[in-house]
Amino acid sequence: MADIFPFNGIRYNCSKVCGNDVAAPPYDIISEKYKESLYEMSPYNIVRVDFGKELPGDNEGENRYSRAENSLQQWLSEGILTRDSEPSIYACKIEYELAGKKKSLAGFFCLVKITELGNGVYPHEATHSKPKADRLNLMRACRGNISPVYSLYNSPEKITSGILDSLDSEPVFSAKDHDNAVHSLYRISAPAVITKIQAELAGKPLFIADGHHRYEVALEYKKEMDRKHNVSSSSSGSNPWDYVLMFLANMSDEGISVLPTHRLIKGMPDKEAALNTISRHFSVERINSAATGSDIEQLLAKHGKNSFGLCLNKASEFYIIKYNGGELKDVADALKNLDVVVLHELLLKRDLGIAEIAYEMDPDLVKDRVKTGEFDAAFFLNPTDVTDVERVALSNLRMPPKSTYFYPKLMTGMVINKFSC
Repeated sequence: MADIFPFNGIRYNCSKVCGNDVAAPPYDIISEKYKESLYEMSPYNIVRVDFGKELPGDNEGENRYSRAENSLQQWLSEGILTRDSEPSIYACKIEYELAGKKKSLAGFFCLVKITELGNGVYPHEATHSKPKADRLNLMRACRGNISPVYSLYNSPEKITSGILDSLDSEPVFSAKDHDNAVHSLYRISAPAVITKIQAELAGKPLFIADGHHRYEVALEYKKEMDRKHNVSSSSSGSNPWDYVLMFLANMSDEGISVLPTHRLIKGMPDKEAALNTISRHFSVERINSAATGSDIEQLLAKHGKNSFGLCLNKASEFYIIKYNGGELKDVADALKNLDVVVLHELLLKRDLGIAEIAYEMDPDLVKDRVKTGEFDAAFFLNPTDVTDVERVALSNLRMPPKSTYFYPKLMTGMVINKFSC
């Protein structure tokens, strides 16, 4: 269960840099074009550490991972980055707008003692090996956590939520992301307040919302370091690599948002064959061909659970399809009625035999990519509910990849956990 700790965080020195210039989105949503713009913003932008460029002539000794560690050391020596002298928990408030409504997400950065998944820390999505190899190489080079794992806990008592709401000091760091959300960081170093936060979280399970790869990498790195230093299980918790940097938010608060990730399909049967197959397990309703991708998202919200939007025939035909139910009897109860599982397991895999799937957040771009013929079809989804994440995780099961998109994304560079300077 949750075992959280304060730490001596490394932060940007706001007297020398502007937060808007040095913070960056998570590495896995940064395009090569956007990476270039982040490089141009500042010679101290965190992307140079967390997701640096590959250069001609890179080799085992000189590469983007070695450059990441060199940058960290240089920035520390120049005072661009500084390490706090007191162990702290770092509150973070994110003011953002979604569908025309202003919202606020409050949580905090801390260290969490690493355990095997399913033993107090629970995943909810499957992962891929390639991103894990990249993150492990970065962790080996930098000996710490550059970006956090985003996790959830469930506490209706909202003791920590009240502490975060009552913070009235000036933030120690702030930055605006590419969607104009404002991320503000506050340092909590009072031992009595930290103890209250630890007490509320004690014994509560943590559910990974975003950063499954980062947690699995931290676990692998811990095992690697334990072997290297002949660490016994009895001394677990005494070494810096026994902990991982996490951002924790309360599921009982209202600031957490989950967005859908839509599916783009290649290898779709022709229209008549596809609709005949789909109609075996789904009701099919044709809708206005002039509908935008955003229109389909709004229609889906009205149709509710187990409904999907379908874009066919170079985006000239749109349908709303709704699952009739009862077909996935061999699938675990916690999964069989989830939209993403119904879509992947029943419709794409069993009914249509689709193997080639791409993912896209922007509903209007989904329509455009089918209209141009880049993809044969697209399926639009409603967002996964945050309570589904808790239920699936506690069942020690995993959803398909890209089942959730927690929004807003945490910015990298708010605070760093590095084992040694």
